Amino acid sequence: MTTQMAQESFTDTLSDLDKKIIEAFLVFDHASSNTVDVREVGTIIRSLGCCPSEAEIQEILVAVEDEETSGSVHLDRFLPTVSHIIQERRLQPALPEKLLKAFLTLDRDGKGYLTKEFLSKIMMEEGEPFTQEELDEMMAVAVDSETGHIPYEYYINQLMVNRVVDIYSLIPPPKVDTKKRAFQTLGML
Repeated sequence: MTTQMAQESFTDTLSDLDKKIIEAFLVFDHASSNTVDVREVGTIIRSLGCCPSEAEIQEILVAVEDEETSGSVHLDRFLPTVSHIIQERRLQPALPEKLLKAFLTLDRDGKGYLTKEFLSKIMMEEGEPFTQEELDEMMAVAVDSETGHIPYEYYINQLMVNRVVDIYSLIPPPKVDTKKRAFQTLGML
């Protein structure tokens, strides 16, 4: 069996999820060594449609960074870790309903929009602050060029339309224990 045939046989046994993770990883493997720089891990994970915080990226790095070659991550450690995280449905983007609720909370006057200045201040100062680059990238999509405001319902729709990948669609939905759910609904659990 040739090396190419063995490699094709191996990739045939991988799940679609694993194939997507490997594909994203290899984009950043510039030396074709199944290794990437640790600084690329957040970008790779986000390119898969995941939304990790910087703290979550650091946790992943602790799990995947090569112990022998500091500053690098090997595919052999990256793939099972990230596959497991996605299968647990962690790092999913917020649902549109949750985003709308957040915007409505910020729009105390019920105008249907936020000002660029107001949202910029919040994004830079509250919670896990955005970097200037992240803020600029967000504002490029969010701000209406005619009014200079952020019509948040339109922005949320843009986010939903422009999703790069829905990696979570590659895993089966979680099994629902109907009895347990019934008891939870009735407040008995």
